[in-house]
Amino acid sequence: MSRPWTADLGDGTYRNPVLNSDWSDPDVVRVGDDHYLTASSFGRVPGLPLLHSRDLVNWTLIGHALQRLEPAADFAVPRHDCGVWAPSLRHHAGRFWIFWGDPDHGIQQINAEDIRGPWSTPHLVKAGKGLIDACPLWDDETGEAYLVHAWAKSRSGIKNRLTGHRMSPDGRELLDEGTVIVDADTIPGWFTLEGPKLYRHDGYFWIFAPAGGVETGWQGAFRSKEFTGPYEERVVLAQGRTDVNGPHQGGWVRTAAGEDWFLHFQSRGAYGRVVHLQPMRWDAEGWPVIGDGGEPVPVHTKPAAPEQPVEAPAVGDDFPGGRYGRQWQWTATPRPGWTVEHAGDGLRLSCVRTAYAHDLRALPNVLVQRLPAEEFTVEADLVLHSDEPGANAGLAVLGDAFSWIGLEAGADGTPRLVHRHAEGTAEHERDAAHPRAAPGGRARLRIEVTAGARCRFSADTGDGFRPSGQVFAAAPWRWVGALLGLFATAPAGTGPAGTAEFSAFRTGG
Repeated sequence: MSRPWTADLGDGTYRNPVLNSDWSDPDVVRVGDDHYLTASSFGRVPGLPLLHSRDLVNWTLIGHALQRLEPAADFAVPRHDCGVWAPSLRHHAGRFWIFWGDPDHGIQQINAEDIRGPWSTPHLVKAGKGLIDACPLWDDETGEAYLVHAWAKSRSGIKNRLTGHRMSPDGRELLDEGTVIVDADTIPGWFTLEGPKLYRHDGYFWIFAPAGGVETGWQGAFRSKEFTGPYEERVVLAQGRTDVNGPHQGGWVRTAAGEDWFLHFQSRGAYGRVVHLQPMRWDAEGWPVIGDGGEPVPVHTKPAAPEQPVEAPAVGDDFPGGRYGRQWQWTATPRPGWTVEHAGDGLRLSCVRTAYAHDLRALPNVLVQRLPAEEFTVEADLVLHSDEPGANAGLAVLGDAFSWIGLEAGADGTPRLVHRHAEGTAEHERDAAHPRAAPGGRARLRIEVTAGARCRFSADTGDGFRPSGQVFAAAPWRWVGALLGLFATAPAGTGPAGTAEFSAFRTGG
């Protein structure tokens, strides 16, 4: 099957979004001719995805910087809106650095000499509730280091403020109690100021920060000769006459050719926060102008950069050697035994016994990845190796509401095809279609997704694909888009409950 989305139009231009998936709160850095991007990963594991591009248009996923979330007990179960919020990626003193805010624990930092690792263990730079969106700055002009962060009102009771600190050059401790350097309550019309990115340019401290809310906000820029202010502000990117709602929160990068670009997200409901690339220039007064006069561009000439093949982060997976690709994450910290090692191809999942077998939202052992485009088709081949009544496995669209199609062992252990769903307010799933026979415990599963994240399920149990149930409208979680998922589970009990084998996962546009 084909790649669902590519941004490179093949004629020297690109279309937005350059990353048409939920790479929320992106930040970017250049080292030499290479650009690297990270994004929020919330409660999924591994966290802090790492993407690479030479031209800012064609991106590949090269790994993750965070292999587990701490404290471990907090992330033993799914916590979809917690964990890693709005990281900042920087390169300083020959090392890569990532700072992020965990809204329940504080500001964390990791670093590595090589982008592919090994990365250091997380270090808590500032403990506290509601500390989010942290960004460091090492000032090459003075040798000083700084940190700025925002606040989550849900944990701290504070919002619309940016706090600044002086920081030790090793990035491990803050050297003062912190000062509110921007109070957006004093700026008429500004609200929900967050997501700051801190830079030094043209003699000024610059803070690029979004305001106005995820769905309808804008991108602001602040500048001051002194780190502690006072700062003057300007709106530098807004929806304007375009259909790109709430264009904001991202990072500025200067290419090796000296061009300035800005990567930011657009919130698109069940699809999550997709990433756009905007040209950027500086006006006569020294302020950044992003996009086309401050409005997002749909199509534009590519950055001047070394040639790069047309690429996008991988979606499909043949599970070579029984291993899943980098595009997959677990919905909580994984435990030994969830996957079964074997010598051939195909992914084998254990039917994990759990009291939450009828609510995928509560299962930690769901292997997930982002929706790869606005419209696409995904297929997966499944064999259920279990005669444990109630053991099941399938292909899911997972969010605040969910729907899945797959195989389940009936009361007599005979496998059957089932299709189930649950609304956002429902505690348990229910049948979306009547169960039907699945000879040999085999099925080919398919989901066709059309505009509006409308999902049509079907399956082939040996007599061709047949539609199943009604169209399902995918739903996001809080801050997180809907996800594609693979799982295997069984009712609570003791002893092994069998396995499920996914021999291929294919996608197309």
